[in-house]
Amino acid sequence: MELTKGQLDVMEAHGHLLVTGGPGSGKTTISILKAAQITEQSLRPGQKILFLSFARATVSRVVEAIEYEQKIPPAQKRLIDVETYHSFFWRILKTHGYLIGLPRRLAILAPPGEAIALSEIRSGFPARNLTDEQKATKKAAEATERVRLAMEDGRVCFDLYAKYVGDILHGGERIRRLVAAMYPVIILDEFQDTNDTQWRVVRALGEFCRLITLADPEQRIYDWIGADPARLDHFRETFFPAEVDLSTDNHRSAGTEIAMFGNDLLTGKFRQNAYKGIEFDLFEPFPDPAMTKLVTTTYAARQRLIQQGINGWSLAILVPTKKMTRLVSDALRQPPAGMSEVHHSAVIEMEGTILGAEIVALLIQPATDGYHFAQFIDLICNYFQGKGGGEPTQGALKEAAKIRNAYEEFLVCQIAGKAIRKSSILVNMLTVYKQACALALTGNPDKDWRVARRTLEEGACTRLKEIAEEVRNLRILERGTQLRQELSQDWRKNKGYRNALAITRQAFIQEHFSTNAKPESGVVVMNMHKAKGKQFDEVIIFEGWPIKRKEQPPYNAGRIVRFNSRDQINDQARQNFRVSVTRGKRQTTILTPRGDPCVLLLGENK
Repeated sequence: MELTKGQLDVMEAHGHLLVTGGPGSGKTTISILKAAQITEQSLRPGQKILFLSFARATVSRVVEAIEYEQKIPPAQKRLIDVETYHSFFWRILKTHGYLIGLPRRLAILAPPGEAIALSEIRSGFPARNLTDEQKATKKAAEATERVRLAMEDGRVCFDLYAKYVGDILHGGERIRRLVAAMYPVIILDEFQDTNDTQWRVVRALGEFCRLITLADPEQRIYDWIGADPARLDHFRETFFPAEVDLSTDNHRSAGTEIAMFGNDLLTGKFRQNAYKGIEFDLFEPFPDPAMTKLVTTTYAARQRLIQQGINGWSLAILVPTKKMTRLVSDALRQPPAGMSEVHHSAVIEMEGTILGAEIVALLIQPATDGYHFAQFIDLICNYFQGKGGGEPTQGALKEAAKIRNAYEEFLVCQIAGKAIRKSSILVNMLTVYKQACALALTGNPDKDWRVARRTLEEGACTRLKEIAEEVRNLRILERGTQLRQELSQDWRKNKGYRNALAITRQAFIQEHFSTNAKPESGVVVMNMHKAKGKQFDEVIIFEGWPIKRKEQPPYNAGRIVRFNSRDQINDQARQNFRVSVTRGKRQTTILTPRGDPCVLLLGENK
């Protein structure tokens, strides 16, 4: 790559450094080359450079970029560690957490486990429409329980990582010097999105470490979790960095005007009627015509990429909400009007999938003790308590309570030597459980997992059918994954999957911190927020449409701007749309409903 003037300035800079620029401006690439330069010129034996990012997708892309960067010798590549903020913080917590009163033995409390642990508190509040007082009471109760889980049980949720690491670093100069001795230079990606507790950690690190921050001031889409618009000013005022602006560079979508259109979305002032690489189309605002337009647009984009001979091509369908991710995924599996299925992967909230996977794992694990069915019931209750993440529905929480009560009734019947009540919700659940336990397994984890899942799917229990459908979204069993390998090893060692549940749980923890994830390829459906840090050959942005209701105002969910109302336009909506548009390298297609197009496309004066 021919370096621009700005990138050359980065290579010549010394001390703390702030590099700003838009999507595809080359911030990440030049930071890798800068890291290689530092490894060659100033690292001492045993030292490395640390590159931190929020998203595993970005980490994977950086790891891949380092691997394929021919200008960097292998010896230098090995001196660049790439991690998420969470994985770096966890290493500090495990080693030094005792200094702030945490137990010596710590365990990760991943989001599904956190949702289960907080479900009792959340069940005491309405699922929505809380008063301000209820919101404050609920938030305080959850915070108190998170601290108790950490300090008493040693189970630390992700939200506390930065707070506790900040306490450790600010509590002792020796720890700050130890980190700097190992990592004298730290590169901080997506710096504009750091919240207050993360910024507190950065301040402590910067006392003895040289900091290189990469930021896009217009790509701050995490205000809702504490990102501060003034964060770059905080960095300037604290560390007086050299600054390099790459905002006029565009490497990702070079030869197109995708970046220009993205910038115009921020201002609402469109300089052109058409932009190279940006396509617009309308769909009729009804379910079947809308999905038909999306499917045919996907067919056309897929064909373009295949005809261009792009190896490992990627096409992202980005939608505004989690609910729409599932709706679109379902429509691609079974398109209207008898059209052919679009093979794809869907990036969804994983709590339900992970908790469902634990149930399948238990079912392929032999029932060698008297607690197997009790554990099965526990895992099903966990699923309903935790599948909604931080926003469980009252219906799901009540479902868990009903299953627990039915199981207790079942135990009473067993003690009394009586048959279970025929109308009990456990009748069909127990039948399917017995069918799954009777399966003849083969030692092929993928095959055995699918057979167990299919038993739930085809059984008579509607609750287990739901769980089986959720587990369809699991990709962790693909060939070569650690879960698959460890299940195979478990089978060979024990002539059965004796440790399937423990292996599955550990695999999801490792997956969260892994830097080995492959970049997405093929057709991928995801929420617009989840596209941050990623790039695709083409992007299709698809939003909802107004649903007319008799004698009521239109129901306008699934829109890029809330209710598609001009009154609801804010910086967050503009930035989120811009991030999504600029994920495309070759083309971005925007599909919006006829008669009520996205208000951000109309400009300020229309």
